[in-house]
Amino acid sequence: MPRGRFIALVAAAVGVALGGCGAKKNDLAPAACLAPTDAYLSALERAPAEVRLAGSIRISECLVPEQGGGQLFNVGQPMVEAATQLNFRGRHGSDAAALQLGYLIGAVSKGADTIHTDLVRRLNSAAQFSPTGTTLPASFQRAFGRGYAAGHTSG
Repeated sequence: MPRGRFIALVAAAVGVALGGCGAKKNDLAPAACLAPTDAYLSALERAPAEVRLAGSIRISECLVPEQGGGQLFNVGQPMVEAATQLNFRGRHGSDAAALQLGYLIGAVSKGADTIHTDLVRRLNSAAQFSPTGTTLPASFQRAFGRGYAAGHTSG
């Protein structure tokens, strides 16, 4: 077999092998979901209206079936940071922040399946955090509830 043909066959075999490895289409979140925390916070300012990352991606679309652990971390980290910041603002009197927090949690709950259980747990912990361990104020809970309903519907 001529050397050039041998190299071409090896290259083709390697290409086929590599094509079968790695990420599958159904385990990749849209690129907009890999945005930093500020992008989530900025998008959530539209709540309770429909919130879209990069103008077109629902937060629930960031949680995909068979999502790899690394990507789930990269998608989840800015969500948890956003939830933590919104909880802080909400606890300090911002009903808008509590509503946005509710929207985030509702949207994530809408998109989550069993692979996302730990992320949902972390988000709920960040959302309901109280430094004294007491229940959050009724105004916070009402705004959160309105946001959650909106996020679960359109997020």
